[in-house]
Amino acid sequence: MNVDLIVTGKTNVNYVAEGVAEYEKRLSRYIRFRILTLPDVKNGASLSCDVLKQREGEAMLARFGDYDRVVLLDEKGREYTSEEFADRIGRLAGSGMRNLAFVVGGAYGFSESVYRAAHGRMSISRMTFSHQMIRLLFIEQFYRAMTILRGEPYHHR
Repeated sequence: MNVDLIVTGKTNVNYVAEGVAEYEKRLSRYIRFRILTLPDVKNGASLSCDVLKQREGEAMLARFGDYDRVVLLDEKGREYTSEEFADRIGRLAGSGMRNLAFVVGGAYGFSESVYRAAHGRMSISRMTFSHQMIRLLFIEQFYRAMTILRGEPYHHR
């Protein structure tokens, strides 16, 4: 199975970028995982929240056709424990699914058209995090899921 994390805009926080790069390297042992960075919307700071979400959404929607399943990382999505998330990933991989995408929205979230096009929503936490921090939190949990599925000692339970 191929797994992508689609994000909007590059991170300008060094420790986030370093952490993401570390887990991306670790994941390469288990699965084809990549991070696809959509460019920031031009003149985004001068746009209203709704217009900005719409333009970011257009870029996201252009990618969605490449995937069997698209899951939005959204505060109103389903929450999983690490073990439940690992089980879900294992079942998706076992189903023959070839391409799976997880999507991090911009600072204001997703447009309605993106919500309608996605296959599901997942919440990392009931707390709110910056869209940059979610990258690191998600990739660490995805790595944790891979180690759980393989019975490796990273996850101590």
